[in-house]
Amino acid sequence: MTQNQEPQRSNRAKPSGQRLRKQPQMRRVQSSHALHMPRVAPTGVPKTATHRRRRNRRQATTLPLQGLKSVVFSARWLSLGLLAFTLFALFLAATDEHFYLTTIPVTGVVSIPANEIVAASGLGGAHVFAADPNEAATRIAALPGVVSSKVTLSWPNQVQIEIVEDTPIALWQEGGQQFWITKRNELIPARTPAIGLLTIEYEAPPTPSANSLGTDETAETEETAVAPHAAIGFVPDNVLTGALQLRQLRPNIDKLYYRPGSGLSYQDGRGWRAYFGVGADMNQKLSVYETIVADLQARQIQPAYISVSDQAKPYYKAQ
Repeated sequence: MTQNQEPQRSNRAKPSGQRLRKQPQMRRVQSSHALHMPRVAPTGVPKTATHRRRRNRRQATTLPLQGLKSVVFSARWLSLGLLAFTLFALFLAATDEHFYLTTIPVTGVVSIPANEIVAASGLGGAHVFAADPNEAATRIAALPGVVSSKVTLSWPNQVQIEIVEDTPIALWQEGGQQFWITKRNELIPARTPAIGLLTIEYEAPPTPSANSLGTDETAETEETAVAPHAAIGFVPDNVLTGALQLRQLRPNIDKLYYRPGSGLSYQDGRGWRAYFGVGADMNQKLSVYETIVADLQARQIQPAYISVSDQAKPYYKAQ
């Protein structure tokens, strides 16, 4: 603040007889108020300036990082990264041998070779992503002699096949080939030698016609037009039932013969063929058969064959 001071002249009268001293001339001066300077930190720099400097340095460092993060973490780059990772994972899964089914254990097999089960499943050497356990189980169940199958697939290349085989109850022989007869009357190729099973041989020779009981007339014969190598998908139920009944009633019978015209027969150890037809009445037929045999032996007649296929009208042919 500046103050201007001017000399003021007094209008009062000078005292008489008194000599005044000469006053010095007044000069104009400029004055100002003293300003208090802020206290300076011991280091010589204010704290605000220090903080401002640090903030400026931090901003200068973070601005490039923020720009880089905004580019890296953008939706486009994230999508490209995810696509690259997916392609790498697919490539690894397609080329790594650990994802292929190379070892396939099979349980429950008795007569069917395990390699035949694996070949039917279609899983050998397959990729784990391409393997279908349900389809493989369906293929295995379609094999002859397989009752049921189960395929279990686990990560990354573990597979287990379980099957249940059908038990053979008799042996079917046709045209030099042997087949197993299962409990469901199906014919499946015999894979191992059958021990203790009843053998039924399919044949098609001439069949004797019916004749009166106790006569010596020559019976007429008729041909049955059945190919000896005919493929039969299953054994008729009445044929299998009659064969098992005969085996149960006569345990010494180990082989039966079957032809469509006359049914079941077996070679009697006393020198003739006995025909029993089919059905579940083998007990009554055997009684009639033994009665005829006893009568013929009493009359010293050696038959060529005896037929009780129709127990109400049995007949025989003498030699």
